[in-house]
Amino acid sequence: MDETVAEFIKRTILKIPMTKMMTVLKAWDFLSENQLQTVNFRKRKESLAQDLVLLCKENGVSLNDAALLDIIYTQFHRHQRVWDVFQMAKEPGEDIDLSDMEQFKSSFKKILQRALKNVTVTFRDAEENAIWIRIAWGTQYRKPNQYKPAYVMYYSQTPYAFISSSQLRSNTPLLCQNFETHNSATPLQERRLGLDINMDSRIIHENRIEKDRVQRVTQEIFGDYSQPRLEFAQYKLETKFKSDLNGGILAEREEPLRCLVKFSSPHLLEALKSLAPAGIADAPLSPLLTCIPSKGMNYFKIKDK
Repeated sequence: MDETVAEFIKRTILKIPMTKMMTVLKAWDFLSENQLQTVNFRKRKESLAQDLVLLCKENGVSLNDAALLDIIYTQFHRHQRVWDVFQMAKEPGEDIDLSDMEQFKSSFKKILQRALKNVTVTFRDAEENAIWIRIAWGTQYRKPNQYKPAYVMYYSQTPYAFISSSQLRSNTPLLCQNFETHNSATPLQERRLGLDINMDSRIIHENRIEKDRVQRVTQEIFGDYSQPRLEFAQYKLETKFKSDLNGGILAEREEPLRCLVKFSSPHLLEALKSLAPAGIADAPLSPLLTCIPSKGMNYFKIKDK
């Protein structure tokens, strides 16, 4: 097994809450029941992840298997993502049902790979004729980034496709064109991407309310003017480990944990201001970040009260 695949699986496992670990692994159905019974799920999560990765290596896990695990994790936590809803318009009498899903999968993948050399596409069938598609984007010169994928949930007998807000939003039009190719109806379009889309007005309203809230909160914190130029902010942490779980090595440690976190950018405050509107962070941002202009400092020391 390639080490990049092992690292990919490990990172995915570390994201899964312990309360859902067994449920997700059983849904993945890559490790047998006997293999799962040999695993000590009371271990620290890091050690548990290592044990599971070793079992995956024994089974000859592939990148596609790892991508399927990531899809299943996303299915269980889909409420944590932001989704754009696309509606395919059609002429009277036309049908959008793509009944031959195997042909659809093959063609969908080939079209993306022709348009963009380095891309991995993974499919997983779900309930109610739904299909989940995971796309890891690369470039002509870089391999696909497995940690910044886009997800699509498509119901074959409806005109709707749900696309997650990938950090690589420039590729969203390519996805829309791909659906257009498989649909005899008029193109998928989305106005705010410069495509001509028909979207469910109720969902637009819901998204617009959230976007207006984010914009309002961001303006209240940063104002509607250009931010002072600042290239970095540094945080020094000295605090005791806190956890809701009892026991553990770190919980028994008397000495405080010490670490240094540094944020840097050619224009840090403008970068922080753009995080929430871009969908990269929740609004409002942490006061530790937003207090920089009001405190007039970029060195912070965080200690227990």
